Amino acid sequence: MEKYLERRGYIDRISAGRGDTDVIKVITGMRRCGKSVLLHLYYEELIRTGVPKENIIQMNFESFEYQGIKNKGMLNEFLSERIKTDDLHYVLLDEIQNVEGWELTLSGLVSMGNCDVYVTGSNSDMLSSELATRVSGRHVEIRVFPLSLSEFMEMHGYSDAEKAMLDYLEYGGLPGIDLSRGSRYLMDYLEGVYSTVVIKDVLRHVNVSDPAKVEAIARFLFFNIGNITNKASIAKETGLSESTVGMYMDAMEEAFLILQCNRYDAVGKKLLRTNSKYYVMDLGIRKAALDMAAGTDIGRLLENVVFVELLRRGYKVRVGSYRDSEVDFIASKDGGIEYYQVCQTLMTEGTKERETRSLMRPADNYPKTVLTLDRFGLGDDKGIAIRNVVDWLMGDPIL
Repeated sequence: MEKYLERRGYIDRISAGRGDTDVIKVITGMRRCGKSVLLHLYYEELIRTGVPKENIIQMNFESFEYQGIKNKGMLNEFLSERIKTDDLHYVLLDEIQNVEGWELTLSGLVSMGNCDVYVTGSNSDMLSSELATRVSGRHVEIRVFPLSLSEFMEMHGYSDAEKAMLDYLEYGGLPGIDLSRGSRYLMDYLEGVYSTVVIKDVLRHVNVSDPAKVEAIARFLFFNIGNITNKASIAKETGLSESTVGMYMDAMEEAFLILQCNRYDAVGKKLLRTNSKYYVMDLGIRKAALDMAAGTDIGRLLENVVFVELLRRGYKVRVGSYRDSEVDFIASKDGGIEYYQVCQTLMTEGTKERETRSLMRPADNYPKTVLTLDRFGLGDDKGIAIRNVVDWLMGDPIL
């Protein structure tokens, strides 16, 4: 059998809901980020811990075996034939959105009282809104991200973190990439994933069939990661109306293609709903869509990686606005706050003073960190931690 990267943290989060038949466990994430593998690994864990195979129903609706199940009637018939006893049954349904009326089936499974249900899907809004309607919000979402840098190193057998980082910025963290096949093949693979997301998870969700509009908006956002932007500027650049831009951007976010980071007015203590920053879920997808070298503006690529890593670690992340200056990220979790600036190097004239000055604006004692590719000049500077971004991504202790 093919060997998979275990990704223990996700398995533990999925396992936390084991046996809770009142709550549907919803595993979301962009296509090819590893949801199906995680569900299969969870299946193996159930077997390993003594659950009889006949009490586990595992279905992938994109596989040949189950592609023929198109609607809730067919799915209900299939499930009713296999749930014959009052024993606890584990129901694992992969890419459930491919089944018309799936939400009614899940509602029925919950009402049975002996079904522990797990589903995956590639569209966050569809799953959350439909489930909220049908099962009164009795679900939890476990969002899966592409590989972290440490997972990327483990999967591909790196011993040099610096070399791994360069390839990580170039090709991203989708688990399906095979670095041994060469750059041309990898770009073809990533372009295929990008096209699939656009067609299946964006266009289908908004019920239109013009990929050129999505791609125009995506190219603009991909090129401008980390820059403040708004719908009006995108509409002007692409020649589309603001309403069209907004509709497609919402669908792209729901498909996990782009990620919005709102600005927070730290002086007025309010969230700014306009002029946000946008990042991409995976830098490899960005490179394939733009057909540009990863070495272009490494500072913004690093910023993107740090933003996604903070989300992966469970933080709520915003951009801090202080009138004449800005903090790249205000990250909050469990009542605590951390501030981050990200830059390629602090060695150029004036850079260190500028980056640390922004972090001095927050008048509190929460941790403040500058993340850089530098290997020199690290440590503490007037209460601000200067850290190597590779070490931080690998989870090394603070210097």
